[in-house]
Amino acid sequence: MSQLIKPELFHQLKRSNPLLQFQRFRAKINIQRPRQPHYERARVIAVTTPRYPEPPKTTNCFEKKSRTVQENPYNDIIAREVYNWLNNSKMVGIFHINSIKSDDYFDARVLLHKQNMQLKQYGQKIIRKAVEGNRFEAILPLFDAQTCLVFSPEPRVSQLLKITRKIPQMLLLAGIVDDTLLSRNEFMQYAQMPGLQSAQAELVQTLNMAGATLVQNLEAHQKNFVNILDVYAKSDSESSDAASKPAATSTTNSEESKN
Repeated sequence: MSQLIKPELFHQLKRSNPLLQFQRFRAKINIQRPRQPHYERARVIAVTTPRYPEPPKTTNCFEKKSRTVQENPYNDIIAREVYNWLNNSKMVGIFHINSIKSDDYFDARVLLHKQNMQLKQYGQKIIRKAVEGNRFEAILPLFDAQTCLVFSPEPRVSQLLKITRKIPQMLLLAGIVDDTLLSRNEFMQYAQMPGLQSAQAELVQTLNMAGATLVQNLEAHQKNFVNILDVYAKSDSESSDAASKPAATSTTNSEESKN
């Protein structure tokens, strides 16, 4: 049989591959909801599915790790500086500062510096470190927002209020005068009070008036007695003069009749 087939045709039949064409007569495959396999096949798949060990539940990718926050030593230095300003200043003004330009803020510092006052601004953490555990701890609730401080070695409250009226971005919250915390109204009332020298002059005048009044009250009885004696002496002299005048007139009349 093989001898009947030509060798060239035999090589062509040996080299050629069969042509296969698959055709699907069903609907499209649903990838999201695949069809359930046959029961036997499902058993084989369940048996051959690999099982991996579950990871421990204590370790989680989203577990928050505690970080040790290292304090900046520079903040401690600034906190000590703030405490020294508070401790050595006879007047401290606490202001809420709104949005302000850098040029306006610089002009405000210049105006206050001409009156020997210093305008400072610190963060809340530094203020907390500076005032916690000491006598200035009562001012801590005032620093919840943007706040600035004005330090002065002398209690020049009226001058401070006069300067800050020109700066509408600075709003007075409270003040410390002679180690006494004052509210806004008390701070403004203190500005209307007279100065120390005038108050001392009024005190001296009051003391002098009290001494003079005491001396006057002690000498009142003696003066009244002297006045009464003067009035009595004057009345006696007037009565004696009145008695001598009729006698003199009678003698003159008798002399005239004789003539």
